[in-house]
Amino acid sequence: MTASMTAFTRKETAYDWGTISWEIRSVNQRYLEPHFRLPESFRELEFTFRDTLRKQLNRGKVECQLRFQSTDKAATGLTINESNAQNLAQALTQISQHIPHATQPTTLDILQYPGILSDSSIDADVMKKSIVELFNDAVQDLIQARLREGEALNQLIHQRLDDIDIIVAQVQTQLPTILTAQKQNLIDKLEAAKVDLDPMRVEQEIVLLAQKADVAEELDRLATHTKEVRRQLAQKGPIGRRLDFLMQELNREANTLSSKSIVIETTQSAVELKVLIEQMREQIQNIE
Repeated sequence: MTASMTAFTRKETAYDWGTISWEIRSVNQRYLEPHFRLPESFRELEFTFRDTLRKQLNRGKVECQLRFQSTDKAATGLTINESNAQNLAQALTQISQHIPHATQPTTLDILQYPGILSDSSIDADVMKKSIVELFNDAVQDLIQARLREGEALNQLIHQRLDDIDIIVAQVQTQLPTILTAQKQNLIDKLEAAKVDLDPMRVEQEIVLLAQKADVAEELDRLATHTKEVRRQLAQKGPIGRRLDFLMQELNREANTLSSKSIVIETTQSAVELKVLIEQMREQIQNIE
C-alpha cells in the first residue's frame, strides 16, 4: 500500500506510579530523520527508539516527544501504614500506663518498626518497559495513519493519471486531422502568394512540417510512463523516489509536446498535461 510521510498520533497510559504519553508526528523528508524529546531520566532509551523507527519506517522527518507525570505516591517513594501505626501507638500507650518510666521510642524508632513504613519506589525497569511498549504502539498507530493518508494520495494520483490518458488519447486521435489541415494551410498560403508551386518543394515543406508535428513518440512515452506510475503505486515498500523520477520524465515529454505543437489545440493539451503532472508531483513529495 502507498504510505504517506505525513501523519500524527498520540498515545497515553496511566499507571499507579504515573502517566506516560507519546506524541509522534512525521512530515516529508528525503531520508529518515528522527528527533526525540525525552526526560533526562529516560534518555538512555533513545537508541532503542531509533532502532524501532529504522525497522518500521524508511523516510520522513519524525518528531517524537515523551511526557511523564509521576503520581504523589511515586514521588515520595515511602508510604506509612496508618493502621499499623495506630495499633503501635495504642500499644505504646498501654505500656506507658504499666511502666510509666519506660523510655519512649523516637520517631525514627517507630518508622523502623516492622510494618510501619513501606517502600513504594517504582521499579525503574518496569517503567522503562512500559514506556518502550507504549512507544511501539504509537509507532504502529503512526504507520496506520500514514497508510490511510497514502491511500487518499493514491486515489488523487490515479485521477490525474486518468486525465492524462484521456488527453493523450485525444491528441493521438487529432494528429491525422492536424497534419492534413496544416498541409492544406501551407498550400493555401503558397497559392495566395501567387507563387509557382514546385511540387518537389511543396513535398519537402510538407515532410518538414510532418516531422515537426510528429509527436507520436512523445505520446507513446507519456502513456508508458502513466502505466509505470500505476504499477509503482501498487508496489509494497517505499516508492516515493521512483515516482518523483517518473514525474520528471512525464514533464519532459509534456515540454517536448509543447515545443513541437503547431496548432493551439496541442499547445493547450500540453499545458493541461503539465498542470496535472505538477499536481501529482506535489502530492508525491509526501509519499514514502
